[in-house]
Amino acid sequence: MDIGRLEAPYEITSIDPWLAPHAGDIELRMNRFKEKRWQIAEAAPTLTEFANGAMYFGFHRTEDGWVFREWLPGADDVCLTGDFNDWNKESHPLTKGENGVWEITLPGRESLKDGQYVKLWVRKGEDWFERLPAYSKRVDMDKKTMRLCTRIWDPEQPFAWTDEEFRKQPPAAPLIYEAHIGMAQDKEGIGTYQEFAENVLPRIQKLGYNTVQLMAVQEHPYYGSFGYQVTNFFAAAHWYGAPDGLKALINKAHGMGIRVLLDVVHSHACPNEGEGLQKQDGTDDQYFIPGDRGWHPSWGTKLFNYSRPEVLHFLLSNLKYWLDEYHFDGFRFDGVTSMIYHDHGLGSAFTNYDMYFNMNTDLEALNYLQLANELIHEVNPNAVTIAEDMSGMPGMCLPIEQGGIGFDYRLAMGEPDYWIKLLKDVRDEDWNMHSLWHEMTTRRPQEKVIGYCESHDQALVGDKTILFRMADAEMYTGMMKEYHSMTMDRAIELHKIIRLFTMSLGGNGYLNFMGNEFGHPEWIDFPREGNGWSYKYCRRQWSLVDNKKLKYEWLNDFDAAMINLAKEKRLLDDPYAVSLWIDPDRKIITYSRGKLLFVVNFHNSYSEPQFFLHAHTTGEGRYKVILSTDESRFGGQHLIDHNVVYQTEYIEGKGLGFDVYSPCRTAMVLERTED
Repeated sequence: MDIGRLEAPYEITSIDPWLAPHAGDIELRMNRFKEKRWQIAEAAPTLTEFANGAMYFGFHRTEDGWVFREWLPGADDVCLTGDFNDWNKESHPLTKGENGVWEITLPGRESLKDGQYVKLWVRKGEDWFERLPAYSKRVDMDKKTMRLCTRIWDPEQPFAWTDEEFRKQPPAAPLIYEAHIGMAQDKEGIGTYQEFAENVLPRIQKLGYNTVQLMAVQEHPYYGSFGYQVTNFFAAAHWYGAPDGLKALINKAHGMGIRVLLDVVHSHACPNEGEGLQKQDGTDDQYFIPGDRGWHPSWGTKLFNYSRPEVLHFLLSNLKYWLDEYHFDGFRFDGVTSMIYHDHGLGSAFTNYDMYFNMNTDLEALNYLQLANELIHEVNPNAVTIAEDMSGMPGMCLPIEQGGIGFDYRLAMGEPDYWIKLLKDVRDEDWNMHSLWHEMTTRRPQEKVIGYCESHDQALVGDKTILFRMADAEMYTGMMKEYHSMTMDRAIELHKIIRLFTMSLGGNGYLNFMGNEFGHPEWIDFPREGNGWSYKYCRRQWSLVDNKKLKYEWLNDFDAAMINLAKEKRLLDDPYAVSLWIDPDRKIITYSRGKLLFVVNFHNSYSEPQFFLHAHTTGEGRYKVILSTDESRFGGQHLIDHNVVYQTEYIEGKGLGFDVYSPCRTAMVLERTED
């Protein structure tokens, strides 16, 4: 990037005129970005060469042996210990060099071998303590000592990638299947990378999703943290197998035409000493903000010091490593809101622009995110980055050159919250159609979002998925296909409508958490002392969706039809849907997106026999229904006839269109046809 060309005024203020009063704040943010970038990379045109920490630190083979390096500026002594020297804590001391970098050379190519366990033995003052190297690329439990250790990763043959052509392809609008590898199996236990590749990827491919977002991949010692308390940022989680298993998974996904995103956690870190980065060199401020400010008040985790160049080097190197070593296609950044505000956005509603530009805004964190996005798109121009930001920070998904932060998408976090509130607090007959439209379609100009109707948090103990919230106790008694009740029929109907409505309106991409597509029963409950360390509720029961006697099959088949339709018609490539008619009394919303027409009837009892569907945005001609929630294959009553051909006509006072039958609690998609 030519930072010399980054000059005010920035285009962001013309894209969103409401930002004009804050032009000075945006200029300050951009000036700080330029200063930080110059500080870490000087006049380098790219950040790629700067972010090479993984090529320097950690364990590396040389022509005649090994070299190991670790940044421990506060340490007074450092030794290398492991099963290679019978855990001798004195025989292999490191030498301290410039800027607190410690180094040791081990002569002989057999001095370290693949699979051996190692640790650091560090002294600060009078205290000695064990640490794992910060750039550990594999971490595992040593069965002899029952300690979590770094493990030498030096396979005889490098992994044979076959995805070169796939990686050259630009991304389509992301249809994301969010997944946790460990709980992705039917068994009561932890699934492996290999099992996910063999058993789950084919399901994702059949459903039509073009992107998998993998949670809990960075090493974490507590399985029940859902992967959000990372200790070893360069290591693929040992819970699911060896690193090459993850590579094989990604390579297979690419062969299926599926991109793979890493749910990366750079917003905070696990506070465990000895396993992670906490007091790595015996001091409080090596990687993290010192004192009370270095602790997240709600999560009890450590907060990175984004102002320190060495920390930026570590984090940026981490991103490049996952892109290069594992061929990830981008990242979903966790906890962005927590990063970019000093109060972590806790209790803030962000009701006006002043809340984005004040002393509470963490410019250091924003600058890091700008650097991260610049680097990622340098390393892989086809990479996708997604921000988990609930605050709506302006410019989050605008290019850096325009004064933005550089993400490609942000999660539309208000959408699942809206559905929860609606289902929980408002009677069906009181749903506000204009409010529904506003929630699904309102976003910052020229900034893309990922729409979704429920998150993984709603699948956890203490919350409820959409289907569970609607069906409640009947989830356990009413999922046989022949069973009908007002409660269960409503749940099945709205489950499908909410998904189609959200996918087609709610963003420029779409996300689903695994199992939610078919209304997975039960909460996710990770093994813990309170449940006897059981895995019974920490898995996905694919046997339910495969059981043709149960309604889960209907919901799964509808999701596949919906996602494949969106992919085949490139529905989300069109930036916005166009409202055709909103009827607050009959609870009907009609709209077009791309070349498709949508009719959604939310009414709980009223069916409209002749609803005039406007077609001026898609053109005159003949139309047919190509998908409806009412199809018998999805458990519907088959009241919508897909064989009917509708011919547009111009009617005075109404315009161009045609009459359609819109049954209550149904949604349909129509397309112009040549038949």
